[in-house]
Amino acid sequence: MEVKEYYERMKKVQEPKGYYFNNDTERVFELLEALLFNKERYGYMSCPCRLASGDRENDRDIICPCTYSVEDIAEYGSCYCSLYVSKEWNENKIQHTYVPERRPPEKIKI
Repeated sequence: MEVKEYYERMKKVQEPKGYYFNNDTERVFELLEALLFNKERYGYMSCPCRLASGDRENDRDIICPCTYSVEDIAEYGSCYCSLYVSKEWNENKIQHTYVPERRPPEKIKI
């Protein structure tokens, strides 16, 4: 699948849920390319900003959009990697701050 096609498809699916792509389309396309690469590598789209183990069950929490993104967007206006953001974040109505890692250390298997 081509990145632009994936972008359009996901935009239609995620926006009604309150997930908006970051206005920085260059960053978004880089992250989407990495997601597609991870799909080829692991068979699932693990978050490109986290280390995937290659074990789908272990990594279920970081399959994009990750389980932490709901809390991250509610609290910070952005997910961990800033792929998905709130409308207010994109409109600069809220401060863009660092989103801390919520994934428990025991889930990270190297």
